[in-house]
Amino acid sequence: MGKNRMGRISEEVKRELSSILRELKDPRIPLMLSVVSVTVTNDLRYAKAYVSIMGSEQEKKDCLAALKKAAGFVRHEIGQRLDLRYTPEFVFVMDNSIAHGAYINQLIHETMDKQ
Repeated sequence: MGKNRMGRISEEVKRELSSILRELKDPRIPLMLSVVSVTVTNDLRYAKAYVSIMGSEQEKKDCLAALKKAAGFVRHEIGQRLDLRYTPEFVFVMDNSIAHGAYINQLIHETMDKQ
């Protein structure tokens, strides 16, 4: 039962986090930002948000710095929107799974074209 509850909480936090990040006005945060997944600890104290950012390596670093700076605001907004006992502190982590999937897809298409 607890595992299912944590999954529901993580999905709800992910949905609200995506909405909040779209509303941020920082120019370092690009429009091509997506929240891939969110993992909330069992005690609801911390949440690790995996984000995918399209752009150069420097843009990705700047975006992560902007997200780290906005973590307090994000935590406040999550606390306002969700009724949780504790509002988690956010740690933003780069997730390259979408870019890796696109690279694998490109390799498959190149191999198919050679045949």
